[in-house]
Amino acid sequence: MDWIVVARMIHVIAVVLWIGGVAMVTLVLIPIFNTMENDADGLRLFHAIESQFATQARITTFLTALSGLTMLHLTHGWSRFTDPSNWWLHGMVLIWSLFTIMLFVIEPFILPRVVKKMRAASTKKIFPAMLLLHRVLLAGSLITLAGGVAGAHGWSF
Repeated sequence: MDWIVVARMIHVIAVVLWIGGVAMVTLVLIPIFNTMENDADGLRLFHAIESQFATQARITTFLTALSGLTMLHLTHGWSRFTDPSNWWLHGMVLIWSLFTIMLFVIEPFILPRVVKKMRAASTKKIFPAMLLLHRVLLAGSLITLAGGVAGAHGWSF
């Protein structure tokens, strides 16, 4: 069995589920919640959906890291980080790190307090702030994904 192929399959599937979910939240869910009349209802529904997605995202980000490290190990690819044409590797690590911090630190420990404070001040600020953050993360993810696909096939921007 060719373990590099297995690792790449796991990596691609995990990234598709993870970033695809981020795209769904960013492009569909948050805009819907942003237009709801009752912010409190929108926030409750958002948290119900987001908590389900967070579990899936935690699993897929873990699988992404495990499979990515496996590929680097099996291909002896650590030196690729020193080549500027492999910028997308740094992008992958950066995007993965940001999402991992969000999923495992900010969302469970910091976000509830921030939302509670924002809710007290104005619930109208919550969804626009979430939308901006999600758009930035999705854009960075897609740029990195494009670079990774191109780079994996020997092409560089």
